[in-house]
Formats: sequence, structure tokens, C-alpha cells
Amino acid sequence: MRTLRFLLKKEFLQILRDPALVRMLFMIPIVQLLILSNAATFEVKRSRMHVVDQDHTARSRGVVQRLVASGRFVASEASGSVARGDDALMRRNVEMILVIPAGFERDLVRTKAGQVQLLLNAEDGAAAGVTSAYARDILARYAAELAVQLTPVTAMAGARAEAPPGRGVPRVEVRTRGWYNPEMDYRHYMVPGILVQLLTIVGTLLTAMNVVREKEAGTLEQLNVTPIPRATFIAAKLIPLWVIAMVVLSIGLVVGRLAFSVPMLGPLWLVFAGAALYLFAALGIGLWISAVTETQQQAMFVNFAMLMVYLLMSGLFTPVASMPHWAQWIARLNPMMHFIALMRGVMLRGAGPLDVLPQLGVLAVAAVLVLSIAVWRYQKRAS
Repeated sequence: MRTLRFLLKKEFLQILRDPALVRMLFMIPIVQLLILSNAATFEVKRSRMHVVDQDHTARSRGVVQRLVASGRFVASEASGSVARGDDALMRRNVEMILVIPAGFERDLVRTKAGQVQLLLNAEDGAAAGVTSAYARDILARYAAELAVQLTPVTAMAGARAEAPPGRGVPRVEVRTRGWYNPEMDYRHYMVPGILVQLLTIVGTLLTAMNVVREKEAGTLEQLNVTPIPRATFIAAKLIPLWVIAMVVLSIGLVVGRLAFSVPMLGPLWLVFAGAALYLFAALGIGLWISAVTETQQQAMFVNFAMLMVYLLMSGLFTPVASMPHWAQWIARLNPMMHFIALMRGVMLRGAGPLDVLPQLGVLAVAAVLVLSIAVWRYQKRAS
């Protein structure tokens, strides 16, 4: 233990004496958290639309006014030609074309069915789907109001509207409420996942870079020939970064709470327990990378190649349930996916120990397995 204590002191001093490394450890993760939490969102705040109103009636103008009044849409252009709207869509001046055909109001009054058309730029399928959902929801509510005015049933933009009560047609009222994130704030969903990403960078990249730097400087060979047990040397390399990563997590949780009002409904100790287990797996991967690479440049390339797979298969940006079945099985082997699920469950749903027991179990197995393989590989390579 005395040898380990001296080595830990040496590692902490070596890290803290490097101003660039200190900034990388503490400042960059916080800046990334502030930027990515606002930028990484599928919410479409404002869509520009080209209005093609061929009806020019009060109710056709009402359609446009409702969309604009929602704050989600801006009527940036208008014309009587779909071709001009298509040209604006091609030039990326707008994201949507709203086409209201001639006879829209007449059809509403006579046949109780009016139709409008939404033409969207679907290069980004996710954004187009969200924009379409917003528009359909707004038009469905407008159609419900028109149904009260026009009697029977008015169909509009593919939405169903109920007839007014007392007309012989059953009236169904649907009320929805979102649990765990009632404000639908996407930042509350993203901040826990981005914190896991930052822990992965600190635990994996810096571990690999720290050991490989010793290898490049030649000091690693000197330490290997000393009577210091190799397990003690590895522990001295990993423990400081484990402690620093836990400090980064603490700072990130404070920033998430103060800057984004992210709730912490569950016990805080569960987050740190999951982080402690997850970091052992992340540190083990960093140690494995240092064993199979010879230079810091090689370590960086290997780390970022693995990090891309981690992120895409973790459920951070896209739901795991939407992946193909074979990809879902691979994702279940990803410790990041389980830690993100634990973080979101504890922070947003108020999950307790029994609720996240499966995630804790997977993280514990991953920590033991990955770290054991990494230590074995490092000893084999160093011997």
C-alpha cells in the first residue's frame, strides 16, 4: 500500500502539473455539456413555409393563421403556384409548402370534407416527420373547431373531428399527459446521456493516452524492470483518472441542474454507484487500447473509432428499439447503453435500486470482464 500511495501521488502531480490536460479534464467537458445539450435535439423550433392559397377564403386564411400562431411555423413566402413553392424548397428557402386548393371552403360547407396538402423537404427524414406531426396536430385542433361550426363531421389534413354534442354522433374527447418529462424538454432527456459520453471520454481516451505517453517517453520500460508489482502500477494509473471522472460527473450534475433544471427524482447515490461500475469498464477499455497501440496518435484513432460505435449503439441519439433485431442484441453488450438507461431512469423517473438492478448487474459484469481482459492483455504485452 505504501508503494501504491507514492505512485498515486506521482500520478496526481503529473496530471495537475499539465495545464493543458487539466483544462481538457475539467473545462472541455463542461463546455461540451452546455453546447451539446442545446444542440443535440430532434425538436424543430421553427419551420419556414411557402403558402399556396388557391382558395382565398376566410377559412383558408384561418389554416395559415393557426399554423403561424402556434409559433412552430413562419409564412415566409406566398404565391399561387406550387411550382414556385417547389423552387423555394429546392433553394432551401423554406422547409414546407402548404397547398390549399381552390374550393376548400366550399367543400367544407357542402361535403363536410376539406383537404390541404403538406409538401416537406424529407432529406432529413426525422425533421420532416416532426414537422409533419406538428402541422397535423395543429390542423386537427382547427378541424375540431370547424366541426362545431359546420355540424356533422369535418375531415381535414387527414385528421378526424367530432360532431358537436346532441347531433346523434358520439363525441370522444382525448386528453394526453406526459409523465416523467411533462414539459417535453428534450434537454432533460439529453443531459444524462451526454454526461455518460463525457465520462467515457475521460475514462477511455485519457487512460489510453496516459499509458501510451509513458511508453513513448521510455519511462514505462523503466517502471517494468523495477520491483513494483504490475498490478500496483496499473492501479496507480487507473485510480487517479477514476477519481477525476467522478469529480467531472459531480460538476456535470450541478451544471445540468443549474443550467437546464434537469430533475433528480431518484437517489443520487445510485447514479454514482452506476458511474463507479461503468468507469471500471471504460478504464479497462482505455488500458486495452494502450496495450495494442504504440503511439498517442494510434491510441487516439482507435479510441475515436470505438467511441463512434459506442455512441451510435447506446441509445443516446436514436432509440435502441428502433434498430434492427441483430443491432439490438449488439447494443445490449454496450455498457454505455445500460448506464444511459440507469441515468435517465434515476434522474427523470425516480427509479430506485430494484428498478435499475438489471443495469447495475450488467455494469458489474462488464467492469469485471473488461478490466480483467485489459489487465491480462497489458501484462502479456509488457512481459
